[in-house]
Amino acid sequence: MLLDIENLTLELPGTARPVLTDVSLKVAAGEVVGLVGESGSGKSTTARAALRTLPPGTAVSGSVRVDGTDVLALGGEALRVHRARKVAMVHQDPRAALNPVRRIGDFLLERLAGTGLDKKAARTRTVELLATVGLPDPERRVRQRPHELSGGMLQRVVIAGALAAEPGLLLADEATSALDVTTQAEILALLRTLRAERNLGLLFITHDLHLAAAYCDRVYVMYAGRVVEEQTAATLFERPRHPYTRGLLACSPTLGESGREIRPIPGRPPSLAEAFGGCEFADRCPDAEPECATWRPEPVALRGGGTATCRRLPVLTSAGTGADAGTGTDAGTGNTEKGNP
Repeated sequence: MLLDIENLTLELPGTARPVLTDVSLKVAAGEVVGLVGESGSGKSTTARAALRTLPPGTAVSGSVRVDGTDVLALGGEALRVHRARKVAMVHQDPRAALNPVRRIGDFLLERLAGTGLDKKAARTRTVELLATVGLPDPERRVRQRPHELSGGMLQRVVIAGALAAEPGLLLADEATSALDVTTQAEILALLRTLRAERNLGLLFITHDLHLAAAYCDRVYVMYAGRVVEEQTAATLFERPRHPYTRGLLACSPTLGESGREIRPIPGRPPSLAEAFGGCEFADRCPDAEPECATWRPEPVALRGGGTATCRRLPVLTSAGTGADAGTGTDAGTGNTEKGNP
């Protein structure tokens, strides 16, 4: 497994609850895995854990492994090499990643430092990288500065920089959300092509559940620092199991469905100043019972693969609310009597 996060919990001083709680996530080589949820749900923090770029004073438990290496145990030169060679991140705003007074070629040359290439070979490689990501006239682009390129071109430059050291794992953090839809489609196609050609593992972070369902192999849904559901993309879109996932789909407009009612999730996402004694989603959940406010969330294995973290999952399943029927429950507890929901 290329990226293997197990029961990762991160706590910051002065917060009422952990930033991440028991997060488990896997990405295999050649796989595109989506990570979705509202702002503040912990998506970007989960990705940064793979680079171990965590705030000072963070208390960490659990494990983060990249290609078998324990990232949380790395330090010094080993950590620098890990960040420079094994994992790369593509951020939402490419202009924030580029120095506005330096040339595009200088940015790429910095990313190639330590690869063993001499100066001439490195300059040739910068042109090759820009050509690889589909940037027209790459020989001219390496001499230009960021203000001379469009947003879509700059995103291609940042992707070229991420690929410079040939990492095995690529973290795309809202890498297309700031682009127009045409450019977004081009960047998504580029990332898919690069993933296939280089057998990259791609963690694709987005707010758009429909995009994740169409683009990814598997999708994790996060809420308040916890993974609440994980399924294959096709199954998640057709049969969402957690009430939060269903809520995200219900409030997302879809082309061709003009008559469908858009139902927003009531309330607001919780802040780090709010603590919970049970399910974090209980206050906003249409299916919650009083017991949910004290139930410790635990993932339940789903029939056909994946997990969902909901006390009432077996009951909702038996009621036929968009899932397979036929699973009984213990009265008043929501615990499964037999099989998986």
